[in-house]
Amino acid sequence: MPKITVLPHSEICPQGMSFDANVGELLIDALLRHNVDIEHACEKACACTTCHVVIKDGFDSLDDASDDEEDMLDRAWGVSATSRLSCQTRIGNEDLLVEIPRYTINYAKEEK
Repeated sequence: MPKITVLPHSEICPQGMSFDANVGELLIDALLRHNVDIEHACEKACACTTCHVVIKDGFDSLDDASDDEEDMLDRAWGVSATSRLSCQTRIGNEDLLVEIPRYTINYAKEEK
């Protein structure tokens, strides 16, 4: 069972955390199941970038991003070479070190 380590994020996960996850599980589902309340405005449809994460360790164990995911990541704030949308990322066999970016682009939330 791979271990997911989430780096501290001032609002979503202030202390950081680690937990075991299931191989093949969507990263967003594992995060939400462990009370890491990451945004997911499009309800996991790969139609926004609110669940953007940066994989600091273990990136090579993940399947390649789809063209649709790559297109969405082009719109994300703070994107890096190891950025993924957690709603499209299936957990592989290796441990992951995950950073949740400080900001997200959430047009629905910003309109309120």
